[in-house]
Amino acid sequence: MQVRTRVIVPLEFSDGYHTTAEVITFTGLADGKEHLALALGDVAEAGVPLVRMHSECMTGDVFGSQRCDCGPQLREAVEQIAETGGYLLYLRQEGRGIGLYAKLDAYALQDLGMDTYEANRALGHGDDERDYTAAAQMLQALGAPAVDLLTNNPDKSRQLRDLGVEVRAVRRTGVHASPVNVRYLQAKVTHTQHTIDLAPAS
Repeated sequence: MQVRTRVIVPLEFSDGYHTTAEVITFTGLADGKEHLALALGDVAEAGVPLVRMHSECMTGDVFGSQRCDCGPQLREAVEQIAETGGYLLYLRQEGRGIGLYAKLDAYALQDLGMDTYEANRALGHGDDERDYTAAAQMLQALGAPAVDLLTNNPDKSRQLRDLGVEVRAVRRTGVHASPVNVRYLQAKVTHTQHTIDLAPAS
């Protein structure tokens, strides 16, 4: 695999925060998908880059859905990485890997009382079907054999280490809880041991 293109893109979020990213594309990734890396801040000065692997969430990232915390996590990650120097890997793995339509089907089941993982299983999917092989390949192509990882999900650091990437440290993301998404966040703590400081859902 190798870097395909690099292009400078100015970014501005709805709250007015703005920065500049170098958006990087790749060829030869294992899953053949069009994943992106956003280089933010002074990557060379950082030494070991701060990295977030952010899975695409059209409803949260684009439309501002309150059912998840994806949009606020993306916004937070861009600022933290820009301050430190590193990469945001934007991975085309909608709905923890099950796809956009299936994610919306899972929403419908959640409206009937299931949590996000129960809904996935009812649709014949796993709790989390994401594979980070392509992310490890992207880091290799970027010359980043070691990273500091920005995540609350222990599976991300576990998979990266298994794929040969040194995870020097793990930095938690913030807690972006609301009355609408608190049950969703609690399910992530209960089912997949996300490191989120959250009171139990009532």
